[in-house]
Amino acid sequence: MAAPRPATMSPTKTPPLVTTACPMPQDPSLAPLVDATRTHFLQKVMPLWLGPGWDAELALPYEALDASHAPLPPQRYRAMACARQLYLFASHIDQPGARERAAALFRSLQRHFHDAEHGGWFYSIDPQGQPLDRSKDLYTHAFIIFACAHYWAAVSEPLVESVLDAALEIVATRFASEDDLYASSLAEDWADNGSGALQNPLMHLTEAFLATLAVRDDEQVKTDLLALADAMQRHFIEPVRGLMLEKPCGAVDNWFEPGHQFEWFYLLESCALMHDHPLRHSVARCFAFSEQFGVQDGVVLSMLEPDGRVRDGTRRIWAQAEYLRALTLRGDAQPRVAQQLKVFREKFLHADGWYECRDAEGKVSRSDMPSTTPYHLETCYKAL
Repeated sequence: MAAPRPATMSPTKTPPLVTTACPMPQDPSLAPLVDATRTHFLQKVMPLWLGPGWDAELALPYEALDASHAPLPPQRYRAMACARQLYLFASHIDQPGARERAAALFRSLQRHFHDAEHGGWFYSIDPQGQPLDRSKDLYTHAFIIFACAHYWAAVSEPLVESVLDAALEIVATRFASEDDLYASSLAEDWADNGSGALQNPLMHLTEAFLATLAVRDDEQVKTDLLALADAMQRHFIEPVRGLMLEKPCGAVDNWFEPGHQFEWFYLLESCALMHDHPLRHSVARCFAFSEQFGVQDGVVLSMLEPDGRVRDGTRRIWAQAEYLRALTLRGDAQPRVAQQLKVFREKFLHADGWYECRDAEGKVSRSDMPSTTPYHLETCYKAL
């Protein structure tokens, strides 16, 4: 059982545990590249989700837009996508329309996805607004924590903090297991469905804990974060190279994803609380291996075997964004940040938005633009 949450307070504006890299000597080409990329985001990407990407009837973002900015025919709406967009607009709360959009997303999260009977939040609803997948998904709950922490920092409303507290409590009391890991998925009524623990939801739970600590000093969250880091080191770190595997060590058909390696690197490297933790050292140790085998011509590959052989050579924009973000905290890699940003802009951005995926040969394989991707773009551009 989690300890009682602190009484309502104003969010901390100076994060007590989160650090950033020391300033590096500036490449003169970097600032114009960053400015142009940020301008593209503010003028091309965000307006998509204030305009054609918004389903006004349900007050939710469509799952994706096609290359001409038309919504793909809706099959579902996910709570995770709602939370990611809440984070997006909370991060730009003073931009025109952002405050109103964030408020609408926060209301929709509760209206459409909250399970009044069993607690927690449903995974998805159908196009008519009825629950579709009623399961309880750790990935989703982690993003609700993450989004509410950022939204609370932006608006300081007690109701937002109460939802943040409720989500933290659900994770601690429902998803947690005896080994300090967390189930990746549970049934609607919280029954065990045999999903076990998986790396990706646990990474985003780590990110959610860090987002909470960035806005308030929460001893229970500190304890939970350190316990989770200990468990990740025990169960997910491949001992030879320090790779973060996608399934627990010893699981059949295991692999690693360079994009997740880089994402973990940024999360752990940017948190002062984790600086002496074995997990941080493991992830830092395998950075060079992930680059050597997981980056080709400046582009990040999707999936690799633990020995470095390519399992899936697809190139996804989110992994590219995470590699770029990780490089901002590499003191020896500053000259490469500008070069990687050039690759990012050339391969994945275009005048009307972005390319979601390229195949193993480098050809665009997905031209649709999911509502979940701006989250990755925003976290990357914040790091830049």
